[in-house]
Amino acid sequence: MDQLESNTNQPAVAITTEKSGFYEGFNRVVAMVPKLLIGALVIWVGLSPSVAGEVLLSVQNWSTANFGDWYVYVTAFYTVVCLALGIWPRTAHVRLGKLDEKPEFSMFTWLSMMFGAGIGIGMLTYSTAEPIFHFANNPDTIKGLTSSLDEDNVRNAYKWAMLHYGFTPWACYGVVGISLGYLSYNRGLPLTIRSALQPLFGRAMSGSAGHVVDIVAILATIVGLSVTIGYGVSQFASGLFNISGADWLVGDNGKPTLAAQLFGLILIISASCLSAMSGLKKGIKWLSNINMGLSVFLIAFFVLFGATFFALQTFFYAIWDYLVALPAMSSTVWTDNGVAPSAALQGWQGAWTIFYWAWWIAFAPFVGLFLARVSRGRTIREYVIGAMIIPSLICLVWFAFIGATAIDLELSGVAQGSIVNADISAQLFKTINLILSPELAVALSVVIVILLLTFLVTSADSGILIINTLASGGNQGQKHTKHVVIWGVIFALLIGVLLSAGGMDALRSVMIIGALPFSVVMALMAISLVKTLLSEEK
Repeated sequence: MDQLESNTNQPAVAITTEKSGFYEGFNRVVAMVPKLLIGALVIWVGLSPSVAGEVLLSVQNWSTANFGDWYVYVTAFYTVVCLALGIWPRTAHVRLGKLDEKPEFSMFTWLSMMFGAGIGIGMLTYSTAEPIFHFANNPDTIKGLTSSLDEDNVRNAYKWAMLHYGFTPWACYGVVGISLGYLSYNRGLPLTIRSALQPLFGRAMSGSAGHVVDIVAILATIVGLSVTIGYGVSQFASGLFNISGADWLVGDNGKPTLAAQLFGLILIISASCLSAMSGLKKGIKWLSNINMGLSVFLIAFFVLFGATFFALQTFFYAIWDYLVALPAMSSTVWTDNGVAPSAALQGWQGAWTIFYWAWWIAFAPFVGLFLARVSRGRTIREYVIGAMIIPSLICLVWFAFIGATAIDLELSGVAQGSIVNADISAQLFKTINLILSPELAVALSVVIVILLLTFLVTSADSGILIINTLASGGNQGQKHTKHVVIWGVIFALLIGVLLSAGGMDALRSVMIIGALPFSVVMALMAISLVKTLLSEEK
């Protein structure tokens, strides 16, 4: 199928930027408004942490209760759109760029960058936690169809785990990545979120309406990255505790202390700023290759020393179970109708599925724009396979070999609840402590902490670069050090005060609230993309 050529009669997007001064090269409104809003949030939370924590949780509960069904249906819509574009020949062979343009990065580097920026940190935290939590409790156990912590619940645990880490999150990224890649490289529009809505709203995207779209995208990126880094620094503290045993890192409740989290936060943000200053082709590229290499090493270790046969069975069963159940899982909304177990099902969906959909949506402007940036020269079908299907399988490999080892330890009685009952940040370390000698467990913990750091730094520095790209009207050039450092400080302050106010609960609340506006922007992006591709002539 021939490449679809652009229709040059479409109105362009013109974004004004400052010619001189502190914000030279930036759109002043888009650059300043997010800083002012986040600054106001930091001051409010810092002055009244307990009150802020309660208010944020209350607003989160209201948001989940009133918009939970929207999150379920709109993410299903994103998934259908991306899969359809990758399957239908009319769109599948469209190249993001010129007809004969070659990809800028090798396949290994491309996959490494996508996985590292898109979900790498989540795998280190949730490769054990996701299967083990659903092994203990999921909708099937709530309905009485399977038994908690029993062998008959393993397949259901993986089915629900893959709902949250399969096609749907990567489709959230795909809607943004394909839209921006096509409209930027094929239509010549700026590489910024507002460009994806130009086919629907035309020149309105050049003015205030476009500013609002980019500001919403920056705010979503900030809250999504904040939750990711928050989970990362918690696991970083647990890893250091597993290595050193220092009491100041973990409290009596088994959770990382605030001091340990803030220490990790300062270390990671500092390293991220240094990496962001080096640009995409240096720091981020090399960090992505390193964390992919260490990931392969970690998985290989569990293949050799974990519950390998059980993991292989789980892997293939999970693919079948997930694909068969995906339509129903993606479209079912539970509400409390006063009849058991409806309240428990609604609570589970709010705590897991709605939280995840908000997380992926909040992460989508950052990851989607980043993936568009590194996917130039690839077809839409390549994108869907390489940035949606392959990452889903990689997530399942992590769940199968690491998560299945943890489940096997619980089933056999070796763990005796030590993994299930551990804090989410410590479950991976509890698992390796049970299968290795103390010396080897410490050595592997060092590898995991290094891998965690590379994932965290890759995500944070990519996020800082993307925020500056959005604020500068899609300009991908290297930004002055001061703008990199300012965003690093903003991230550190925001995450720090929210951790102080309510720990991860406060971060989760801000993210679920902040992701809602961008979910509407993404729905419009998907409609705009389909409209554009269907209206193009051969």
